[in-house]
Amino acid sequence: MKIEQNKVVTLTYELRILDENGEQNLIETATEEQPMVFIYGMSGLPEQFEESLQGLDTGDSFDFKLDTEDGYGEYNDEAVVELPKNVFEVDGSVPNDMLEEGNYIPMADSEGNQLQGRVQEVGEDTVTMDFNHPLAGKELFFKGTVKEVRDATKEELDHGHVHGPGGHHH
Repeated sequence: MKIEQNKVVTLTYELRILDENGEQNLIETATEEQPMVFIYGMSGLPEQFEESLQGLDTGDSFDFKLDTEDGYGEYNDEAVVELPKNVFEVDGSVPNDMLEEGNYIPMADSEGNQLQGRVQEVGEDTVTMDFNHPLAGKELFFKGTVKEVRDATKEELDHGHVHGPGGHHH
């Protein structure tokens, strides 16, 4: 069965990005024990990622690169913002260990959209947050194997995610 719209795809892979010396560094692995499982066309992954897999079958290998614009886009300096420290208060105080550089904090913008922000710097009264995707500005190098391709169930399509092993359980 080939990878196409509304198929459940199970992959193992290694994801590498270039370091400052132009060398590829491994940053993520999807293993046999913890594969990546998604519904093609409903994954929320970069469109070019899915298109690079289209037509592959169980057992096929893949090795492709996503340019910055096909991955998570260019790094946007405007996505780095300074916020008042009191924004992070819970019951009148900032929880211990929350505001440590490098921590990711789930937040919402003024329209209620969910965002992940990384603490970049903690000042006396302000916190600098970076709302860029962690892979923004990076070329992405994927190498892996298609482990399984199957039809998504009606329930999976209705819910927009995979159920069962490697997927969502409810």
